[in-house]
Amino acid sequence: MSSDMHWTTRSARAGLRSLANFVWPQRSLLTGERHGGDAPLTPEDFAKLNFLNGSGCRDCAMPLEMDHGEASQCGACAAKSPKWDQARAAIAYDEISRQAILELKHAGRRDGLKAMSNWMAMAGRDILPETDWLIPVPLHYQRLASRGFNQAAWLAQGVARQTGTLALVDGLSRKRNTPSQGGLTARQRRRNVAGAFEVRASRQGRIKGSTVTLVDDVLTTGSTLAACTKALRKAGAARVNVLVLARVVREADLTI
Repeated sequence: MSSDMHWTTRSARAGLRSLANFVWPQRSLLTGERHGGDAPLTPEDFAKLNFLNGSGCRDCAMPLEMDHGEASQCGACAAKSPKWDQARAAIAYDEISRQAILELKHAGRRDGLKAMSNWMAMAGRDILPETDWLIPVPLHYQRLASRGFNQAAWLAQGVARQTGTLALVDGLSRKRNTPSQGGLTARQRRRNVAGAFEVRASRQGRIKGSTVTLVDDVLTTGSTLAACTKALRKAGAARVNVLVLARVVREADLTI
C-alpha cells in the first residue's frame, strides 16, 4: 500500500470514528454519562481514580501510609502471611471506581478493558517478567454459561497482550458452583470457597515447577485467591503471585 493510500485509509477510519462518536457518544466508565471524546474515560475521570500502581503491602497490595519498596508490609501480613507470595493491584476499589468494575463484572462492558489491562501491566511490572503463566480465577461452568463471560479471563488476556506474558485461561477449574461472595464475612468467604478449585489434569504438566500469576478483578478478603493458590501449590507451582485490577481498602466495600 502506498503512503498516500495509507494516509487516505487512516483518514477515512478517523472520520468514521468521529461520526460514530457523534451518533453514539462514548459513555463514561465512572459516571455513565455521555461525552464527546473517543475514549471511555475523560481526562477528568482519569484524574479521579485512586491509582495504587503496584505499591503498598508487597503481600496483599493494601495501601500503606509509607511505601518502603520491597520491604513494604502491612500489619496483618506481618502477623500472618497470605497463601500466595506477592500481590499487586492497579487501583483502589472505592466510590469512584465502583461503577466501572461492576459494569465489567456483571454487565460485561468491555470498552475499558484495554485501559484496565494497561493499568494492571504497570502495577505488575516487577512480577510479570518472572511469570510463566497468567491464570484467571475461574467461574463454575454453570455460571459461565448463564453469564456468557469471565471478566477475570478477559483481564488475563488483556495483560497477556500488553506484556507478551502467556495466559492459561483454563488452567484452573471451579468444582463447585459456590454462592456469590458478596455480603459474606471473611470467615464465611473462606468456608464458601474451601476446596472449590482444582488444576485441570491436562494442565498439571505446565503448572508444575512454574511461576503463576493469578488474575482477578477485585481483591477483597483474599479468600478466593487463597483457595486458588492452594490448588496451584498442590499441583506443584513453585511460586504464586496475584495481580488484580482493584483492591478493596475499606470494610464497607466488601459487599462487592
